[in-house]
Amino acid sequence: MADSFLFIIAEGVLEKLGSLALREFFLAWGLETEVETIREILGAIQAVLLEAEQQRPHNHAIEFWLGKLQDVLYDAEDVVDEFECEALRRKVRRFFSSSNPLAFRFRMGHKLKKIRETVDEIVALKSKFGLTERIFDRHVIHRKKEMTHSFVDACNVIGREQARDNIIEMLVQFVDGENVSVIPIVGIGGLGKTTLAKLVYNDQRVISNFEMKLWVCVSDVFELEKVIIKILNSASPCQRYMDLDIDHKIVITTRSKRVAEIMGTVSAHNLSLLPHQDCLSLFFKCACRGQQEKQNPNLKRIGEEIVRKCKGVPLAVITLGSLLYSVTDEREWEFIRDNEIWKLEQKEDDILPALRLSYEHLPSYLKRCFVYCSIFPKDYEFTELQLVYLWMANGLIESSNENQELEDVGMRYFKELCSRCFFEDFSEGARGIVNCKMHDLMHDLALSISRNECSVVMTSTQQIPKSVRHIFFPYPKSLSDQDLPTSLQIPQTVRTISFLNRTRGWICSERFIKTCCLRFPYLRVLDLAFLEFQILPKRIGDLKHLKYLSLYGNCLINRLPNSICKLQSLQVLILTLCYKLQELPKDIQHMINLRWLTITTKQKYLPTGGIGCLKALRFLFISWCDNLEYLFEDMQGLKKLRSLAITYCRSLKSLPQSIKCLTALDTLRIDACKNLDFTMEEGEDNQCLTQFSLQKLVLIDLPKLAEFPEWLIRGSTNSLKVMRIGECDNLRELPRCLQNMSSLSELQIIGCPQLNNDPI
Repeated sequence: MADSFLFIIAEGVLEKLGSLALREFFLAWGLETEVETIREILGAIQAVLLEAEQQRPHNHAIEFWLGKLQDVLYDAEDVVDEFECEALRRKVRRFFSSSNPLAFRFRMGHKLKKIRETVDEIVALKSKFGLTERIFDRHVIHRKKEMTHSFVDACNVIGREQARDNIIEMLVQFVDGENVSVIPIVGIGGLGKTTLAKLVYNDQRVISNFEMKLWVCVSDVFELEKVIIKILNSASPCQRYMDLDIDHKIVITTRSKRVAEIMGTVSAHNLSLLPHQDCLSLFFKCACRGQQEKQNPNLKRIGEEIVRKCKGVPLAVITLGSLLYSVTDEREWEFIRDNEIWKLEQKEDDILPALRLSYEHLPSYLKRCFVYCSIFPKDYEFTELQLVYLWMANGLIESSNENQELEDVGMRYFKELCSRCFFEDFSEGARGIVNCKMHDLMHDLALSISRNECSVVMTSTQQIPKSVRHIFFPYPKSLSDQDLPTSLQIPQTVRTISFLNRTRGWICSERFIKTCCLRFPYLRVLDLAFLEFQILPKRIGDLKHLKYLSLYGNCLINRLPNSICKLQSLQVLILTLCYKLQELPKDIQHMINLRWLTITTKQKYLPTGGIGCLKALRFLFISWCDNLEYLFEDMQGLKKLRSLAITYCRSLKSLPQSIKCLTALDTLRIDACKNLDFTMEEGEDNQCLTQFSLQKLVLIDLPKLAEFPEWLIRGSTNSLKVMRIGECDNLRELPRCLQNMSSLSELQIIGCPQLNNDPI
């Protein structure tokens, strides 16, 4: 099979070692011979990897050999990253005057020699296994055009109308009941249980009969009491319902008949396989957008044969239909129909062959990105921006075109995976960023491929394999030992340490943070969201590979060490809801690679010569800064800033003139700034004319906004697509120029009682 994770890693390492920029760097340091030798040997190993992976389950010696190979591949990646770190350090040489170039060359030469020797050992071992070299011809289906969203939509479901009506009828019967009513929907993975629940949830009959609706996802670890509490807490997050009885009506979906028996108060609705004719309609709706009658009749025949192999499972039908979207080559359809994967023995809880097929037909650059998504626990909701920057932090996104933004490449990856049904449950968050999660079967698939890349830590006695590169603590409050992370035997080469929890209040020992800085020099991601500790150690500056650092929701920390500014590789710094943070580090201008910055601070003003010097910054979110009266005046330095959000800064008085000079700005959101006056004097020179072209403008809860600031949209006549205005009690009129904005596709106005004109 062509889903060898090691093959993909090897391919990525070879590309990095062969990149033009790094080859020039190696040449300058006199290390090009060592690097070229490593590339040649890795190429030879790659040729036998696929056969080795096939023999892996039956041969412990090959298992050991592949483990050593995986380690050396990651070591090689670490060396490449270290060269990149040194290049960044040289851009701010005066700040790091202690850097010794001769010592660096000697150290790196020694590391490359050690890698070459290890690779030589691995090559010598492979001959003992009788492995033969293969030329790997990856079969990838190329689309004619890129889809921008997943086709899975509750409004376009086929064949589940009767099931929906039956469940709604049962729900309505219980409206006046006094007891808890739980209706389980039971079925194997991929049948569409969640999609059916969405149909019920969004049906007008349910909306009219129930005052409140809640949608809650729960993990595989099933405890009835915790599920009920989670539902109630969703209704009112500020309260804690620990001892209350409930009178809700509840619909649950589960693969487990046992869970249905425990929770259900009525007979479970056993979801049946989708009838063949409905499967056909669904398949061609995905593959041809309902135009199957205009298609090649041979494609229709082949499509019918593919659908039969899906055996009535809608997810399999949708996945393969989406995979073949806009593909008109009969050979591509036949390749799917005749693939060997259909012959594998299939157990009830196994991953669907259709999903493996969809994965195998991903381009190599998408495969590793998809597998990395297994880092998230099941049902974990993440944002598209978070995912893209996690990919970037782990070197999974590269662009050969200097003019192409890595964020745009990452978003293209994300949209392509969405179009193939790898993600689901999309919603728009507060800043307009898309939230979603992985389908649980897709999550199973990613885990099966990653082979111990990730470890989710649940107990202090848990054994962590040496091959693990990503460590996660999803439920820290369930861990009895607050120093648990320091007591575990975590491999030194780990790249991610993350607390993927969404509840604050877990006190983390400062000893653990120090341990991270001292013991794990190759960290790329350190996500400490909602942990509470007072001091971030000075040694944080030693994590030169670190690209993603989150202190989101830390309510205790009041100061950051200036050594944090040594993190030249850092791309993401998240300081949102750090309410006690007195100020930003004074040398923040040296964080030259920072691309996404979110801050909460107690400062009254943000000084010039700080954030305004971050030329790489793309996203800047300033929120919950209650004391902030003035922003930094040198915004004109942010030539690449694309999105600016200023929210819940109640003392903010004005915006700087230099905001008009943000030439790359396409999204601006200003929300709940009670004292913000948009009045701005027009300058005498052209520099003060608005230079950005917005695509999206959101203005919410701004009581001092009386006259619409036309300077905000002056340069956006041909670009503005979305404008939302809400809760602006004193806004009297909208600008007349809105009538001339042909690009405007969405204008939303809510809660503006003084408006007296309608320019559209």
